[in-house]
Amino acid sequence: MLDEMMERREFLRKLGLTGAGILMGSPLARVLASGALEARTQSVPLRKFGRHDLMVPALGIGGHSLGLASDHEAAAMIDVALELGATFLDNAWDYHDGRAEERMGKLIETRRDRFFLMTKVCTHDAAGDYDMAMRMLEESLRRLRTDYLDLWQWHAVATLDQVKKGFAGKGVVDALFDAKKQGKVRFVGFTGHTHPDVLLAVLKEKAPFDASQIPISPIEANSDAFVRRVLPELIKQEIAPLAMKTLGGNFAPVREQMFSLDEGLQYAWSHPVSSIMSGVKSVQQLRQNAALAAAFQPMAPDQMLALEDRVIPATESDRFQPYRKWMSYRDGDSACMLA
Repeated sequence: MLDEMMERREFLRKLGLTGAGILMGSPLARVLASGALEARTQSVPLRKFGRHDLMVPALGIGGHSLGLASDHEAAAMIDVALELGATFLDNAWDYHDGRAEERMGKLIETRRDRFFLMTKVCTHDAAGDYDMAMRMLEESLRRLRTDYLDLWQWHAVATLDQVKKGFAGKGVVDALFDAKKQGKVRFVGFTGHTHPDVLLAVLKEKAPFDASQIPISPIEANSDAFVRRVLPELIKQEIAPLAMKTLGGNFAPVREQMFSLDEGLQYAWSHPVSSIMSGVKSVQQLRQNAALAAAFQPMAPDQMLALEDRVIPATESDRFQPYRKWMSYRDGDSACMLA
């Protein structure tokens, strides 16, 4: 056990050093990392976006959760996001049967250029079909009332069969990179939360992806999965890691006092991630998370280890990681899942 703790401590130390460029990639990043935040009250700090000379907000807003808010609350959240600098917007073609993109598009139409806008393509039921992906892109652009995306991601890659089909000729991967060449998207990426082997299979292809969205939480780390296996490879390939499921995907770890809200976010930000996609459903929650982002101080490796150790019992139950589907990831297909 002592050897395992020493190994994990060294892993965290090296990972932090390897990913330091995410925080230290520009003079602005150095100012932010030193604690001298922007003049705006409670402003969300910026982090480097992978290998690119681009800074993005350390906190984003999940489009699925935005779609659950009332019309009035959703509009207020977008206004507050601009006020606080939480301008990284997440969405997906299939969220709420397209209504999530439609709502977001309506809310940002007159100020599109002030947001870093991301949505995802969901071709799993079409066997990774190129034409289907391109049709989905056009639908997303129409719904979001824009002529380009900042980031377009291959959504919820869940099986090795999907990876094989996605990289086959005229599959979804070709669609991603063709859309980038055409100027319809600035950056491309992929997401997943079923099994690390699936995302490692994507990374094995060494395609020049710009971003990847993965689960990062102290509970997840005990599974020897995405935090320990996928994140280091993303850093190695200079792909911007985007954190999701930082609170278990259903808030249960916080609700049942496995760890606190601020511990969950601080833990994720202490890894070399570019941003956290946060599933807030109200202005109050957004302001709370933005305040935590503005006040962020990295956890020491020993603190992170202690938190991981404290939540080991939660790893034994899918109740605290409901997004994980470990069965049949090696073959078969599945519909897009909430990510």
